[in-house]
Amino acid sequence: MKVAPIVVAAAAVGCQILYPLVSGSTRDVVTVAVVALLALASILHAALNRGIVWATILVVVTAGTGFASELVGTATGIPFGEYFYAQNRLGPSLFEVPVVVPLAWTAGFYPIWCAVTFVVRRLDTTQVRATALRIVAVAVGMVGWDLYLDPQMVTDGQWTWTAGSAGLPGVPSIPLTNYLGWLVVATLMAAVMESLDRAVGRPQPSDDAVPIGLFLWTWLGSALAHAVFLDGPELRYSAVYGFVVMGLVGIPLVWIARRDRPLGAGPRAAVDRSGTDTPR
Repeated sequence: MKVAPIVVAAAAVGCQILYPLVSGSTRDVVTVAVVALLALASILHAALNRGIVWATILVVVTAGTGFASELVGTATGIPFGEYFYAQNRLGPSLFEVPVVVPLAWTAGFYPIWCAVTFVVRRLDTTQVRATALRIVAVAVGMVGWDLYLDPQMVTDGQWTWTAGSAGLPGVPSIPLTNYLGWLVVATLMAAVMESLDRAVGRPQPSDDAVPIGLFLWTWLGSALAHAVFLDGPELRYSAVYGFVVMGLVGIPLVWIARRDRPLGAGPRAAVDRSGTDTPR
């Protein structure tokens, strides 16, 4: 296991633990640090385990698509609903979208991709079904992550929806269209990554413990933080919503990991669908 992603991921977790303990401009700095460190941990892990080309594709697809969707979203209200970002809080902005925001898409996507990949590669199914399942599961996992992210950031005043559309029970400040928009954008990201992943043809890494650990930390840690440590009535509801929807990936992940072997164990040979020996 490469050390650099572990160190950066640990620093990101440390900043997340610090987040409820600070406020004001200090919390803004911590928020930026969390996003930057999570994105860096993902990029480093991808580069070291899947190759520089794959990591570059990851950034272009996730941060690039994310930034494009944010530009369109803030300008037109499509696909997330009408919203705007607070300025001069999350660092510099480009066209009124904080530059750090596209990195959040990378930071959220990669751990979910790795967690879903861990599950899908251990299912007895056809390649076509596995491909479709990975795309759908990654998109659902991203929506689950956003069920934590948006209520937390809206509560902190980092961005605000202006239209009075209906929201989830207990979370009225965020319209349902936002989650539909996330599902559409995340599905597009996952489909493009699935296609390019096959085109690049990199061997699958034997150890995804770092991104899977970040996935589990986000899933379980965010539920605890929203339920107990962070202030805001909407967060009590988002704790449940995020836990349930991310759990659609998390529960199979934990079950399969316990069934097969501990996370982070060394590579072992397994016969893939083509009949050749590949590490998984």
